[in-house]
Amino acid sequence: MAVNKTSLSVGEIIYDVLTNDAEVMARANKVFPVVTDKATLPYVAYRRSRLEHNPAKGTQGADTVQIDVLCFAAKYGDGVQLAEAVRQALDGKQATKDTLIMRSCTIAGGEEYYENDAYIQELNFTIKV
Repeated sequence: MAVNKTSLSVGEIIYDVLTNDAEVMARANKVFPVVTDKATLPYVAYRRSRLEHNPAKGTQGADTVQIDVLCFAAKYGDGVQLAEAVRQALDGKQATKDTLIMRSCTIAGGEEYYENDAYIQELNFTIKV
């Protein structure tokens, strides 16, 4: 028996959007959910960092999810270009996977840093499901 998908599964939509985007995949070796310890730069990892349920009278309501997308690269400029491709792929987009609908995806913030021999561009997206 299949389980109905909720906003907990929004990562599946993010994965599909990113791996089906030619520009992202031209700049990244792979896309990983959450994290990996065995990847070759450059790559993308994403994670759900917040979930807020917004109940509405008479309906189940909607959820707001924050997804953090991290772009890892050996060179700073390559990381920025990968982040630009990720933003282009996700910002302002809608998508569907099975019965789950991403009604909106907008960039909410971001930061950059260097860690473990990689430049990291972190983009934060707010998603309405």
